[in-house]
Amino acid sequence: MFTITLVTNPAMILEPVLVRSLRDAMGGGDALWLDPNCAAEFEVGSLPGNLPQIRDSLDAEGVDLVAQPSAGRRKRLLLADMDSTMIRQECIDELAAAAGIGAQVAAITARAMNGELDFEAALTERVALLRGLPETTIAEVLATRITMMPGGATLVATMRAHGAHAALVSGGFTAFTEAVAARLGFHEHRANTLLVEGGTLTGTVAHPILGREAKVAALEDLTTRLGLTDADVLAIGDGANDLGMLQRAGLGVAVHAKPVVQAQAAHAINHGDLTALLYAQGYTKAEFVTP
Repeated sequence: MFTITLVTNPAMILEPVLVRSLRDAMGGGDALWLDPNCAAEFEVGSLPGNLPQIRDSLDAEGVDLVAQPSAGRRKRLLLADMDSTMIRQECIDELAAAAGIGAQVAAITARAMNGELDFEAALTERVALLRGLPETTIAEVLATRITMMPGGATLVATMRAHGAHAALVSGGFTAFTEAVAARLGFHEHRANTLLVEGGTLTGTVAHPILGREAKVAALEDLTTRLGLTDADVLAIGDGANDLGMLQRAGLGVAVHAKPVVQAQAAHAINHGDLTALLYAQGYTKAEFVTP
C-alpha cells in the first residue's frame, strides 16, 4: 500500500472537494484529515503512472503531494541542512553583506546551490572574500540577520518526542550550526570551521570541507551508530550539495528548493512549512510538540 499526503501552507485551506476528487480518481481509501484545514491523506493500492503530472497540477494550486509506501513512514533519524532549510538565510551571504560584499558572494552562492559550480571551490572562493572580517561579526549576524524557518522547532521537537535522533548537517559553518542546533533542539550538528587569527577571519576554512559527499558520509555514520538503515531516515535540504543524502534517505525531501534539486529529489515541499514533514510521516496536528 501507498499513502498520498496532501498539504498546503498553514495560512491556506485544503479544499475537501479536491481531496475527495483526487482520492476517487486514484481509487483510494477513506481520507484521514491530519489537520482540518491544511493536511489530509489516503491510501492507494498502487501509484498512478501520471503521478508527476498530478503533482505539478496540485503544485500550481498551492498544494504539496507526497506519495510513499505506507509502511515505515515515521522516521527515526532527521538529517537536516541548515541554510535556507532550517533557517531562512544563507549564513555566508549574511556575513558578506555585513562586510559590504553581499551581492558578489550571493551570486556565487546561488550558482553553487543550483549545481553550476563545484561546492568546495565555490566555498573556498567565498570564504577568501571574508578575510579580515572581525570574528565578532558572526555573533552580530546571528543576533540580527538569522531567522528560523516556520515549523522547524516543532518538527524537531515532535520527532524527538517520538524517539527520533536529530542532526543538523550543513555546508555552512559551525559558528552558526552550534547556535541554530541549540535553538531548535537538534542532538548534534556538523559543519565547516571558519579559521580565525587575532580576532579576525583568515579567509580560509578547515579541511576537509563538508560538502555533498560528507553529508552522505554523515548519513552512513549516523545510521551505523544508531543501528538504523537508510529507510529510517528523513533527509531535508534545498541545494545541490544535499542531493546525495536526499537520494539515499528513505524519505528525502527538497524543501522550498532550487529547481535542479526539485527535479532530482523524489519528494518536494514547495508550499507547506516544515510541519509538512510531520504530516508526510502521518502525524496529526494534535500530536505536534511545541517547544
